Amino acid sequence: MYVHHHGSGHLHRAQSVARALGTPVTGLSSLPCPEGWPGEWVRLPRDDEGGHPDDPSAGGRLHWVPLHDRGLADRMHRMSEWLVAARPRAVVVDSSVEVVLLVRLHGVPVVGVVAPGRRHDAVHRLGLEASTALVAPWPSGWTRRLLPGLPDHVRDRVLAVGAISRFPVGSPRPAAERRRHVALLAGTRGDDFTAELVQSARQQTPHWDWTVMSGVLGRWHPDPHAVIADADVVVTHAGQSALAEVAAARRPAVVVPQPRPYDEQDTTAAVLREGWPAVVTDGVPSNGWAELLDAAHALDGEGWRAWCDGSAATRLATVVEDVAGRRSSP
Repeated sequence: MYVHHHGSGHLHRAQSVARALGTPVTGLSSLPCPEGWPGEWVRLPRDDEGGHPDDPSAGGRLHWVPLHDRGLADRMHRMSEWLVAARPRAVVVDSSVEVVLLVRLHGVPVVGVVAPGRRHDAVHRLGLEASTALVAPWPSGWTRRLLPGLPDHVRDRVLAVGAISRFPVGSPRPAAERRRHVALLAGTRGDDFTAELVQSARQQTPHWDWTVMSGVLGRWHPDPHAVIADADVVVTHAGQSALAEVAAARRPAVVVPQPRPYDEQDTTAAVLREGWPAVVTDGVPSNGWAELLDAAHALDGEGWRAWCDGSAATRLATVVEDVAGRRSSP
């Protein structure tokens, strides 16, 4: 499994799928090996620390291949060396067009994990079309909306398995006589939230208790499940893993999409406006927080069931097993 090092969502998803596979799995990533990983971990050199990149997109034909970058060369060499030695039955790539191509050039089948957004450009299409199988961590029926502009012959190959949460699916907590509690998932770097905006939101909602989970704005919780599960409302960005964890806990949400390449979060947020237990905003609000939290609190968190039913990792693992089982005898 190739695990992209940007953010933490790719790693969380990989851990869930690796557990579902129930067999030794090799991780390929620049991230450190997580505790309990069920197999080898190949630590890759970084390819984004070489200063000002020279022609990183190869004239628009790829996403990240800067010329004369030692980190890129060492990274690709390390993966190639492992592919030749290990002869894997399949590699899950989440997510990189360049890694899809490298693996495929070694004659190894690829299970590509697709992210939402406008990914109909030639580079994304190359990676999608070169993959042996394509899976998406969102519920079935929404792929056309979550991958706008993608040709039908590519989009029709995408199997939507549902959102993958590292936490077990829970049930909405019964109402209790207590002060209401809101949990803010602001991301590792806080995203567009600022200390001033968070303080203003607190002041506007004196009848709510806030827990701020952020590496820069509050306290970073590596395992936020207990906080999310105890919240009456969760305020979150529209990243896939954050939404999966909120959905698994069956908590209503205020979703604040953040700027991301290819309109990833905006595309997701547009879908969330259509009947899901979420109030979606346009950017971080400066006013109206009391009304937003009350509106979200009135929603039924059980409505997340179709988004995250707790079996998505198993479904993705089944795809991997099917692709890996196609290997012919030498």
